[in-house]
Amino acid sequence: MQKILIIEDDTSIAKIQSDFLKINGFDVTIKADGLQGLNEALTGQYNLIILDLMLPGLDGFEICRRVREEIAVPILMVTAKIEDVDKIRGLGIGADDYISKPFSLPELVARVKANLAQFERIKAISSPNNAGKEICFGSISLNQQTRRVSVDGVEIELKTKEFDLLCFLMMNPDIVFSKDRLYERVWGMDAFGDLKTVTVHINRLREKIEKDPQKPVYIQTVWGAGYRFRM
Repeated sequence: MQKILIIEDDTSIAKIQSDFLKINGFDVTIKADGLQGLNEALTGQYNLIILDLMLPGLDGFEICRRVREEIAVPILMVTAKIEDVDKIRGLGIGADDYISKPFSLPELVARVKANLAQFERIKAISSPNNAGKEICFGSISLNQQTRRVSVDGVEIELKTKEFDLLCFLMMNPDIVFSKDRLYERVWGMDAFGDLKTVTVHINRLREKIEKDPQKPVYIQTVWGAGYRFRM
């Protein structure tokens, strides 16, 4: 039975969510305080966290940031706010998905199941057993060992950092990374350069792997937050 943690200060809403998730076969724990929720998230070995933004003690943004620094677990942010800036901020600091109140309970369960399934796919791709093997999404195939990439069966030529950037994104599909984070992971923390380097390499990759670089299917921009590789 998969374990779900709900961090929500509205006890009536949390209880309704919990009851419906339990009906659908999940083991659910509720925490109404931000600090208690963070501690539970880091110690309780949960499969997914449903995280409200407005919480006493510690807000959802800070909880998300701290959880993402420590453990790998899907985070579904829930809030009454509808401003795009909150969605962008949440995705930018590591939330996997976003749902705004009011929402239907079947939609909540569908989002939970979809994020759990996606997380399992990502773990399978990133597992040590798959090291050096091909990563394939849609028409793109990337082999880590031979450092070759093909699109629709045709091999394309990538420069070293272009390959490294594409490989990192494909190994972490649907996760939003800021320019700073990509620069740190691909070029190294001690590298000296301009963050525009990331944008330049993203544009070059789009020219090589996208059918229409102006309307990218794979390497997508999340405005104000960064980039992600879409499965």
